[in-house]
Amino acid sequence: MDVIVIGAGIVGAAVARSLARAGVGVTVVERNAAASGTSSSGEGNVLVSDKEPGPELVLARYSSRLWPMIARELAVELGPTFPSIEFDRKGGVVVATTDAGAEPLLEFAAKQNEVGVDARPVELDEALRLEPDLTRKATAAVHYPEDAQVQPAAATEALLASARAAGVKVIEGAEATGGIRSDGGRLTGIVTTAGELRADAVVVAAGPWSGEVTARLDAPLPVRPRRGMVLVTSRMPHRIFHKVYDGDYVGAVGSDDAALQTSTVVESTAAGTVLIGSSREHVGFDSRLRVAALREIAAKATALFPFLADIPVMRSYGGFRPFVPDHVPVIGPDHRLRGLWHATGHEGAGIGLSVATGELLRDLMLGHEPQIDPAPFSAARPSLAPHLEEVA
Repeated sequence: MDVIVIGAGIVGAAVARSLARAGVGVTVVERNAAASGTSSSGEGNVLVSDKEPGPELVLARYSSRLWPMIARELAVELGPTFPSIEFDRKGGVVVATTDAGAEPLLEFAAKQNEVGVDARPVELDEALRLEPDLTRKATAAVHYPEDAQVQPAAATEALLASARAAGVKVIEGAEATGGIRSDGGRLTGIVTTAGELRADAVVVAAGPWSGEVTARLDAPLPVRPRRGMVLVTSRMPHRIFHKVYDGDYVGAVGSDDAALQTSTVVESTAAGTVLIGSSREHVGFDSRLRVAALREIAAKATALFPFLADIPVMRSYGGFRPFVPDHVPVIGPDHRLRGLWHATGHEGAGIGLSVATGELLRDLMLGHEPQIDPAPFSAARPSLAPHLEEVA
């Protein structure tokens, strides 16, 4: 079996690695450089804390189990000279800062506990033991020991290096411009700016550009970009020890509102900087700096960690998340066009969900029994049907 994967971000890299290690011939096509899109502009989240009970949480817990194993495999396979992916099971602390926000946060944690998530409500003194510089105005807090982080660009490059070692060919600087179909209508390859490529199947893993790519293949998928921005402080001694965010973040993740939304997300990196987010808004692929968004992000972060008001900001950056209308990734075959497969629509969770996506898609493509139920991620699911177009 030969497969073309469109997109060399972390999802495409994970898919290519999983398929190649199962003996599949894989060619990855990327219009720019590997890890140059969404995967280079994220925070590296590997979270269960922000997902309500349902299919995405199931996928997140599957990925959470895989990441430590894959991190060890990559370290052994690539050796000490390859940059570390910085996998860190640091845990998360989710905080309410108002009386109105306390009860919803604790109810959310209770629902997660019912499905097996380790969500531990803690009193203020315990929250301050976990995070000594946290605001004393916190009204509720929940500790999530399972939350983790990776360095997203390094993790993408490591997965791609491992994929190459398994025989994957990566073609950079080649843009997919159309599909090639057999006389029977099956997708059997793609046309690129570097020439034609043929295979038994094509996987679209192009992140927020997946809507554009699938339209060129005449099987449009409703994936749109949702922009986010992050502030980065100068380096300092570590004073934030977990992934810490305001309970409002969960609501922002699941919202369909096109207007600017901000919520507090704060964490340290191995390099000593602090990443401060986050924002969400639908502005297409407009990459211009938005001062209003950065102002809101900074103000909310200092409410959570007051000491940050005195810390210099070194830079800011933005990126585009692949948004789908029903907030569930699309993983599996396209029922409208034989030979087309999807691995996209993860929005802001693509880093964390990537390795489980690769394993799930491999099992589906090779006819193996998946570790989790694939039906909720199908392109044919009822919640996505109103947004799909017919294929000629």
